[in-house]
Amino acid sequence: MDRPPLEVADLVRAAGPAFIARSRPWITWKHVKVLLAIVRCRTAVLGGHLDECTRCGHRAISYNSCRNRHCPKCQAGARERWLEKRRQELLPTPYVHVVFTLPRPLAPLALQNKKVVYDLLFRTSAQTLLEVAHDQKHLGAEIGFFSVLHTWSQKLELHPHVHCVVPAGGLSADRKRWIKPRYAFFLPVKVLSRVFRGKFVAALKRAFQDGQLSFHGDLRLLAQPKTFAAWLRTLFRKDWVVYSKPPFGGPDYVLRYLGRYTHRVAISNHRLVSFADHQVIFRWRDSAHKNEQRRMTLSLDEFLRRFLLHLLPDGFVRIRNFGFLANRRRAAFLPLCFQLLGRTKHAEQDTPGAQDSRDLWLCPKCAAPMRVVERLTAAEIQLRSPPEVTAAA
Repeated sequence: MDRPPLEVADLVRAAGPAFIARSRPWITWKHVKVLLAIVRCRTAVLGGHLDECTRCGHRAISYNSCRNRHCPKCQAGARERWLEKRRQELLPTPYVHVVFTLPRPLAPLALQNKKVVYDLLFRTSAQTLLEVAHDQKHLGAEIGFFSVLHTWSQKLELHPHVHCVVPAGGLSADRKRWIKPRYAFFLPVKVLSRVFRGKFVAALKRAFQDGQLSFHGDLRLLAQPKTFAAWLRTLFRKDWVVYSKPPFGGPDYVLRYLGRYTHRVAISNHRLVSFADHQVIFRWRDSAHKNEQRRMTLSLDEFLRRFLLHLLPDGFVRIRNFGFLANRRRAAFLPLCFQLLGRTKHAEQDTPGAQDSRDLWLCPKCAAPMRVVERLTAAEIQLRSPPEVTAAA
């Protein structure tokens, strides 16, 4: 994919230290650290490596990535490596995409308690799927799936939700049969919605009782037990949104489908349209009107503020596995699932040499693979750069 004409890094450079100074009431060192990483990504500041074409001998210097998981530039490689690992685990059956979304009133609480609330979102949505699928009235099977956390809407507002990708079926109680769904919709979304709501509110109440939640600013009144209990009751007034697509294609299609959801950040560089007079214009998809493409204009400060809403807590795992795909159970149960579906697990085709070859890029002149011949520090890159032409010269 061609490099976009405008990047988030360009906006951060344009904002400069003045943005940090104007944002002192809320900005933290973690926010600043991410902004610095995005600005430095794939520049000489981080060093690089000298690459040589294996065919024509063409040489070029490539700059290192920042590897920050919030950087729009650094996710493509991580996504490809993750998908390659999942390729060996995809079962020969259709898959289902289920999305659990927290209601809007919970967004401010989630912003002040990211780790607690996002952990509860993962845990209660997984428990909901496992419990409803295990019920004989619906599927009567043990399922396996993985979940991916997203915290943004198309407008960059806070919108916590998890995408769950589930094989359409599961293991019987005696683990001797693969049970297929009896309905076209896999599991009833109304049941999922009500079970999810009950589990999440109950878990949130326990977190409050255990002193795990903090309240600041407009939420300080919720620190009172009676006020918090009354606020929890309001969450039952509306149904919570759980969305489920009908079962779609098999493993080959799933790999392409997964690329849309894993290792994403709040906004990609390719959605940026223009930046002028401290105004940022970007594209967004209007799901309420048949996913029509629209454009939104925000001030530079507001754009960066919304972007920074979606930083995750340090060490927080945003892709998790559950059921028979859980990390401690996958090795035992995945081969059984392949066997019951009439297939053997794909043989591992990766070798160290093959892995290395996937990481190489292609020569811009003859399209042969490039290989790294030398690692360079930032100082070494500076020494090899041509001298700057001064005004006097």
